[in-house]
Amino acid sequence: MAISWWHWLALGLVLVALELAASGGFYVIFFGVAAMAIAALRLFDLAGPVWMQLLLFSVISIGALLSFRSRLLRWFQLDSPAEDVDSLVGDVAVPTEDIAPGAVGRAELRGTVWSARNGSGVPLARGERCRVVRVDRLMIFIEPEGARR
Repeated sequence: MAISWWHWLALGLVLVALELAASGGFYVIFFGVAAMAIAALRLFDLAGPVWMQLLLFSVISIGALLSFRSRLLRWFQLDSPAEDVDSLVGDVAVPTEDIAPGAVGRAELRGTVWSARNGSGVPLARGERCRVVRVDRLMIFIEPEGARR
């Protein structure tokens, strides 16, 4: 059984294309790069017999994965937790009904009606501008716009 250099190159290109098509975890790309490295070695007849090519492929791909994956993730900032870019805290909500202190009612926020809890000690009137002070799942906690915490 003989594996030609272009077999390794085709395998490498397919693996790199799979990495680019996937949602990126930087796993498969190292196997693709290793396959292309074996293709270059095989082209110049430096890779040896098939068992040596497979051994080199394994060592290069796993070594590169262990050595460079974390650096790539840091470089692309994929290993850091996502910031809450679209936070609702601080936005203006308008109650669609009167809400007693500590009670739950409905409020409109960004064109959508939400379940809202009055987090202040004063009643909220229908149509009064309020600030979102906290979000817990699908419940927003609102206080009158001028209230201080």
